[in-house]
Amino acid sequence: MDISIKHNAKDQAFYASYEGQEAELAYARPTDSVIDFTHTFVDEELRGRGVGEAMAKEALQYARQHHLRVRTSCEFMADYVGKNRAEYQDILDHEPRPS
Repeated sequence: MDISIKHNAKDQAFYASYEGQEAELAYARPTDSVIDFTHTFVDEELRGRGVGEAMAKEALQYARQHHLRVRTSCEFMADYVGKNRAEYQDILDHEPRPS
């Protein structure tokens, strides 16, 4: 599976391309030290193929590399982080909803 993920700081989003289609993970920066993942869109045809998870991993890696605290206003991201709590506990700005 060849998922291409790009970060666009101007748009405040991560974009994933797969098989000619694009998915999006949007975020906000409420403070200089916090990134809040606010919305995820993955087209129906791409769901269940790991596209959302790939964007989540890339975005959370970005947050860790830039020493940002993570909020997950987006339900998908809250669920993803909740399922992988041990891996991301150190960068969370709050507790994600239970999975």
